[in-house]
Amino acid sequence: MLRLRHTFDLRTDVESDIHRKEASVKEYSGAVDTRILNIEKGGVILYSWEGANGTTRIGKYDPCNKQNKLLYKFYKQVCVSSCSLNKEESLLAVSLVQNTRGNERLKPMSKCLTLLIEIHPGSNNTKVLKAVDCRVKVQFLYQETYSRSVLESHLLLLTEDGYVDLYHVLLTKQEGYRVVMANPERLSKTAERIVEDLCWVQWDGHTQRLYYLTKKNHFLLRSVQFFPNHSCTTVMELQLDLPPSSFQTIQFINLGFDHYHTETPEQEPVRIQVFTNRTGRSMCVCYSQCLQDSQELLYTVVLVHKDCSKKFRVSLGGDESMPSDAPPPPPPPPLLHPLFIPIGHYILVYVQGLFLHCINSRQHEMLCHSLFLSGDEVNLGLEARSADITVLQAEEESAVCLLDVTSGRIYNAELSTAHLLQILQSKSRMGSPSSTTDPQRLAALHCLLVYMGNDPNLELEIIEWLCDNVNPFESFDPIQEFILASLYRICYSMSLGLDKLLPYSSVFEKKDVPPSLLEIPGVSCTTELNVGPVFMGKARLLQGFWSELQWNTEQTKYLDSLPKPRYITSHIKADWDKYRSETRPCSNMKHVEENTKKVFLVVDTWCSDKKLVPLFHEDDHQQRALIGLTVDKLREHLIRHLPRLGKKKIDSLVVNYVAKLLELVRHMLESVWLKHELGPCVLCLKQKASPAEWSMFHFMFRILESTQGLCLPLPPGYHTLCAVFAVRCLPHHTFLQYIDHRFLQLTETFVSRLMTDLDNSDDNERLKFSVLKRITQKNIYHMWDHPVSSASISRDYVRTLLEKRNKTKGLDFTDRDMPGFRSEFLPLTYVAKILSDVEEQALNPFKEQENVDARFVEETALKQTLILLGFDKK
Repeated sequence: MLRLRHTFDLRTDVESDIHRKEASVKEYSGAVDTRILNIEKGGVILYSWEGANGTTRIGKYDPCNKQNKLLYKFYKQVCVSSCSLNKEESLLAVSLVQNTRGNERLKPMSKCLTLLIEIHPGSNNTKVLKAVDCRVKVQFLYQETYSRSVLESHLLLLTEDGYVDLYHVLLTKQEGYRVVMANPERLSKTAERIVEDLCWVQWDGHTQRLYYLTKKNHFLLRSVQFFPNHSCTTVMELQLDLPPSSFQTIQFINLGFDHYHTETPEQEPVRIQVFTNRTGRSMCVCYSQCLQDSQELLYTVVLVHKDCSKKFRVSLGGDESMPSDAPPPPPPPPLLHPLFIPIGHYILVYVQGLFLHCINSRQHEMLCHSLFLSGDEVNLGLEARSADITVLQAEEESAVCLLDVTSGRIYNAELSTAHLLQILQSKSRMGSPSSTTDPQRLAALHCLLVYMGNDPNLELEIIEWLCDNVNPFESFDPIQEFILASLYRICYSMSLGLDKLLPYSSVFEKKDVPPSLLEIPGVSCTTELNVGPVFMGKARLLQGFWSELQWNTEQTKYLDSLPKPRYITSHIKADWDKYRSETRPCSNMKHVEENTKKVFLVVDTWCSDKKLVPLFHEDDHQQRALIGLTVDKLREHLIRHLPRLGKKKIDSLVVNYVAKLLELVRHMLESVWLKHELGPCVLCLKQKASPAEWSMFHFMFRILESTQGLCLPLPPGYHTLCAVFAVRCLPHHTFLQYIDHRFLQLTETFVSRLMTDLDNSDDNERLKFSVLKRITQKNIYHMWDHPVSSASISRDYVRTLLEKRNKTKGLDFTDRDMPGFRSEFLPLTYVAKILSDVEEQALNPFKEQENVDARFVEETALKQTLILLGFDKK
């Protein structure tokens, strides 16, 4: 499920270098005990090892130049519990614990000794910061300073007694290069207590934030932000629903790796971790609770940016689908905890050998947009146990760093595209309904499109999968999901706050959502709204992460108070039907056309070099109107619910949204066109379609069904191209039924090609005549040189001419005077006489129908008379 890339190996990157350097020492035994101590911001790795002559040394590995450097050497064996290096690499903070390997103890006789060491060349002064009987974690702040002329470092001391101190260390230069502490005897007076009574703490080095839990009447999670001027303040507070006896000892998360801590992760009643992104779009608080002697596991993901909490209860019992004679699975170990891994906007909840739950923190309303795998499908590619994996903060949101504590290896982990495609392409098990795999396919499809969709090669693979699975699945339509999810990804990258306003799935269009998309077998989910994060103090004045997070939570609260804030594409259908039923142009026709022109300007910019599929080459008035109407309705929706963006940005967003919709349709067609190696000959109506062309028509018709179900516009020319394939692929009577049931739309371009390209064989003649009966554009008749079209032209001409003469001068006869009179077939001599009289009186009697005159009507009437009397075959 994960694609792991090896970035660091303690044995090859560090120990091999140590062996090479220590080999010259006579007393060197050839064995080293190397341990990772801390990973600083920027990826610098601090480690210790036992060198020759019973020494303990601390070094650093720089991932940029892949070099090792000795920082400090203790001339005796000591147990380093925690270590941190300041940004200027002039100070080293070290926390030592009692040496358990012998009877010798550190002096003074304290359980933990915290030292601050000057390690700049020529200076190895040591200052004792604390000598206490509890564990101490040390961590330097890594911040940009306002003034580079001031030399200072700032050190956090976090103790097992439940408090955090911040030391401000002033530095000075001596002899031009030595960096030493200015007043080492006054260090204790610079310390300030910033946290008291904590039971859990997590340090985020990339963002310089401290998260901690404190308990009074209930558990409160607080966030402390450190600023570039080295001040700090509590910016957020969140109440968590945790059991009273949640923490037996204080948990230090991402604050070094204490190999001497006797407590194991399995023995902790609760495990908790906070994950954020850089911009403020997401903040997730994840914690798990194990029920001892139970077959269930509880874990909760608090989506602070969505102002909601989702509590999951997973059954760890046997799989109900297993045969009855299969041996029962081994009971799970007591106090089993999952591993939480953040990748992008997904939180992976992993229990080795049992299940993997990829929780979608952005689209969380329905479980079908989160991927749940169990049994044999669970495989992260990690060899170590979950308890031996530590999640490290990463600079990139699309990846996460994982440390295997036992082997000393660090991996860069990303979601595996190949594995997700495998899930997408999986077939239903024999004898099981497709609905059991549909939710997994839907979740995998959204992960590929929304999270990884910027890869054009991946998009081509998904389109190929769509082509191979043309028919909709039992629970969802893959083409609709492809269109909406792709559009959502593009627009969400443009602006925040669109999660609950734009459609990202066709599931919301369904009146009755299939049960398989709303539940996961063996998993129950409880959603709690309004978790109530409180932004405090300077949070309301902050820029960046906290201001965006605060705005996201407030926007979510507002949208949750509305009945249906999400734009439903099918809601435009009523306006669209009303628009088409109006005989006269509506008042806002000009405005709608202006919207369409804006969209086409963007499409032309994107697609000026693409002419493979003949789209955008004709004026499809209906599609142009639907395009403009879609822009209008979507713009109106966003302005109503998201005025913060401004009208100009919303207008640009909406125009690009609709333009990208048209481009997605074109892109799908071009991909399938190239796959089947189709050329311009497919547009010829004179030959039957090949199997490849039939497949192309089937795919085009599925796109047509999907877009009509969502009432989405199509590129001008799509209906023409679809009708061309239909007339070549389908029997003529089936083609006409498709038209009658409005599955196909006849365009003027298609009908004109039909009249000119096909000959007048009996089958083609019947087809043309049947098509002519189904259209209202009379100018099409002029394109078919045939007695039927000539007769129709003559009848329309005579009817129009006589109606005009009746309105101006009146007729010399009426229907009652001549009961046998029918304007459709007038006696030839009388028609000729009437037309001659009109021609003589009119200045330009054929102004509107220049290709029709009395002689043509007379010849046509004579020919039609012969046909009706049976004297001519045609």
